Amino acid sequence: MSRLFETRPGDDGLPGPERRLAVLALILGTLMAVVDTTMVNIALPSIARSLEVSASRVVWVTNLFQVSCAAFLLVFAALSELLSRRRLYVAGVAVFALAALGSALSTSLESLLLFRALQGLGAAATLSIGPSIYRQIFPTRLLGSALGLSAMVVAGGYAAGPAIGGLLLSVADWPWLFALHLPLGGVAVVLAWRALPRESARPGGFDWQGALLSVAMLGGFFVAMDGLGHGMPVWALVAWLGSSLVAALLFLRRQRRATHPLLPLAIFAERRFSLALAAQGSAFVGQGLAFVALSFLFQQQMGFSPLETAWLFTPWPLAIMLVGPLAGRLADRMNPTLLASLGLTLLMVGLAALARLDAEAGVVEVLWRMALCGLGFGLFQPPNNRELIGSVPAARSANASGAMSTSRTVGQSLGVALVGAFLAAGVAVQATLWLGALTTLIALLFSLLRVPLAAARGE
Repeated sequence: MSRLFETRPGDDGLPGPERRLAVLALILGTLMAVVDTTMVNIALPSIARSLEVSASRVVWVTNLFQVSCAAFLLVFAALSELLSRRRLYVAGVAVFALAALGSALSTSLESLLLFRALQGLGAAATLSIGPSIYRQIFPTRLLGSALGLSAMVVAGGYAAGPAIGGLLLSVADWPWLFALHLPLGGVAVVLAWRALPRESARPGGFDWQGALLSVAMLGGFFVAMDGLGHGMPVWALVAWLGSSLVAALLFLRRQRRATHPLLPLAIFAERRFSLALAAQGSAFVGQGLAFVALSFLFQQQMGFSPLETAWLFTPWPLAIMLVGPLAGRLADRMNPTLLASLGLTLLMVGLAALARLDAEAGVVEVLWRMALCGLGFGLFQPPNNRELIGSVPAARSANASGAMSTSRTVGQSLGVALVGAFLAAGVAVQATLWLGALTTLIALLFSLLRVPLAAARGE
């Protein structure tokens, strides 16, 4: 870890001491956004009882946060060029923390949903540009290691969220889950304002038409995916998907003509970027699908309690936390494509092994399979992220970061929606896990297509 903060002659990025404070600001902001989702999920029954609403309505406390966040990722990535990434990141953390206070003080579902939507906007501002800020902070020689640290933080946040939520709910009411963000957000704002790199804003206008089309495109898609997993009527599902598709076509047309496009399509001409993005999206379909399917497998077929199920999930993020930083360091020294492909192979084998579990399988049989999946994902993500961020010009790293965050969120949502659709159709849970292995195989094929490109560069 100490090598991340060493400074060598000729290094770009920030000097070592300044690097530490900047990284701490990024870690705090990322953890707040990542922990929030899994932590709040634990509290949904308590919120429903307190506000006297049904379970079908209270799930929008989570859903609206996710839709709001996902729909604005591309918008904020582009907006950072006008405001600077430092200003946008500080504003995002501040909005998230203040909206969390509003959530804590809410006495009705309507006001809670309003503040949750605002929290989603704050999270989108930070998550959309986080990876590109790592590129600003660290020298190129340490970019893989830095992104390995980021993967460890995200995995740790997902793993810790349910435990933090359960611990707080054992001693306090649900509003304290949101109030917790206020002091953390204050510290993150001060650190980010002081330590994140200053940069000049790009002159010129902003693609407001592209922004509106992006929100319509992504918002419609995520509402449709949520509806697919929760029994939305077919006509409504088709309407949402159709509106999303029309918005997508208009968005692409706009991006070809705009003077300052929201998402410069030229970055997709770099095949390493395009293939890495496709590999990431396919891999996150598999992960999102597996996380939901396994909850049903463990509880409904294997008879584990919700608490036991939570513990059975632990090896996956724990393996990412352990392997991610190492994978990042290796990606700085060797071909990251080979590492990412190896990771996807292990993830695919792990998902196939989970799909072969039967109702009589023991805890040990579950744990090693979950650990294998986490090992594979930990080996895949940092090297792949290094390719995503490092393969485009530095001036376009914010756009690449927004596309990366969007691809990840789209993949996860599609995976969750597919589980809901399969289960509603009476398909066995094991079959959905085989589908996860298949989408991971597709990700592996995208990754392997990069091998000749790496060989051409002499890696």
